[in-house]
Amino acid sequence: MKTLKTLLPIFLIVMTISCSKKQQADLIVYNALVYTVDENFSTAEAFAVKDGKFVAVGSTDDILAQYSSDSLIDMKGGPVYPGFIDGHSHFYSLGEKIARYADLVGCRSFDEVLERLQKHSEQYPSDWLLGRGWDQNLWDDKSFPDNAKIEELFPGKYVCLTRIDGHAGLVSNSVLSLLGFDKTTKIPGGLIALGSDGKPTGILLDNAYDMAKAIIPQLNHSEKCNAMLAAQKACFEAGLSGVADAGTSIENIELMDSLQTAGVLKIKISAFLNDDQATLDYFLPKGVIAKERLSVRTIKLYADGALGSRGANLIEPYSDDPGNRGLMINSLEYLDSICQRAYAAGYQVATHAIGDMGVRNVLTVYSNLLKGKNDLRWRIEHSQVVDSGDMALYGKYSVIPAIQSTHATSDMPWAADRLGKDRVRFAYAQQMLLQQNGWLVNGTDFPIESISPIYTFYAAVARKDLDGNPAQGFQMENALTREQALRSITIWAAKGYFEENNKGSIEVGKEADFVALDNDIMTISEKEIPLTKVLWLFVSGEKVY
Repeated sequence: MKTLKTLLPIFLIVMTISCSKKQQADLIVYNALVYTVDENFSTAEAFAVKDGKFVAVGSTDDILAQYSSDSLIDMKGGPVYPGFIDGHSHFYSLGEKIARYADLVGCRSFDEVLERLQKHSEQYPSDWLLGRGWDQNLWDDKSFPDNAKIEELFPGKYVCLTRIDGHAGLVSNSVLSLLGFDKTTKIPGGLIALGSDGKPTGILLDNAYDMAKAIIPQLNHSEKCNAMLAAQKACFEAGLSGVADAGTSIENIELMDSLQTAGVLKIKISAFLNDDQATLDYFLPKGVIAKERLSVRTIKLYADGALGSRGANLIEPYSDDPGNRGLMINSLEYLDSICQRAYAAGYQVATHAIGDMGVRNVLTVYSNLLKGKNDLRWRIEHSQVVDSGDMALYGKYSVIPAIQSTHATSDMPWAADRLGKDRVRFAYAQQMLLQQNGWLVNGTDFPIESISPIYTFYAAVARKDLDGNPAQGFQMENALTREQALRSITIWAAKGYFEENNKGSIEVGKEADFVALDNDIMTISEKEIPLTKVLWLFVSGEKVY
């Protein structure tokens, strides 16, 4: 008994000294399967977070021996990944869609479009009736609609209905009148569809529809704030800690910055600049902007239109529309002039190009400045159809493909009709594109596709839709491995806008962005992947979902 009384104080002193040697952390996650997505794609069991950054990554025993915290999460063997990053999205557009647009995604007929519009109009009465997401390729009659029924149901209203790709729309006669469009109007880089009577049908493509979108009344400041916060909520629910907003305005970027400074907009955004003169004149002299939650260093350009609306610029005519090769939205001279400004300012360029001629034109413009191998990371957004002879140019000039795996699974039912059986083999050739530089960027293009990075992962590896079709997968030679797919929505997405040293993996010194799922997408059966749910998400060490 005397021995115990003697030893007890010594034991307490030793324990106190031992505990005092532990470093204090803000958070410890342990008993986890941590996919670090580091260079070796190693796994760990635990990590500690302090001041918004990872300070240690390792085994559960080591982390708990070295660190203490008032906040601990026992994952009980569950999976943890770096926070997902959408490499190409339209963040503000998502918020605006949530705030004011009728959701037309998935409509199986034009009549269903009209039904949804009537409900939306009754619930949100306004002089302007806006909708987004219709896709005539899902209908029995796959031709573009006209606005005759719109005029019957909504006489005198200003109606703008954006097709799912954002490159075409159906407008009412009131909008046509506001624009001054008639059968004689010609729009460079755009198209005003005419009916058999020679009058505009209401269908506008590319630059013509951009003019219609430009006259839609803007949201006020308060509404814009709410739209951005709504977009953030949707992103966090999906497990996204960061996004690239692929083309936005001065006003939107400054609003993002102010909301982030105020601490209410916590998502990390790489804002790509619109290519208008005012925006470039404002930002380029400032140089690259790199803050913890906001970076500005990229200019977004457009080469051609979209495949679904037959606006993508093709080398040979559309197989289902002989004589039509699509169109270039901007001339090569214009693209070259902006690229020269970007090069001189140290800015990255990200150019939308979907058709093989559009891609070729962009590669031609890029090559004049890039010359050969480089680390400027100029990108071609979408890269959906690439001529076999042009594929190696991505590697020759270090051009990064920024792809969307869900575009492949959305377009596959009709892509062969547009392109023919030979040309379609080089459509959505994502593994082939990856091999050119050893990496690529993946995203969703939301709100055009579902916001879910889990669906992106599934589409990349399975090349199937959410119903599991086609059974053998679509052109599986271009599927990504699970490791490649995870890298494409984490570290490679961050690398796509020069942020790989700060985020995209779970490594000491990086920002503590991480997500937990209810199942391990790296090991579960293929069919279980799209059923996987987000449990929680941390951004810079703060739990946001």
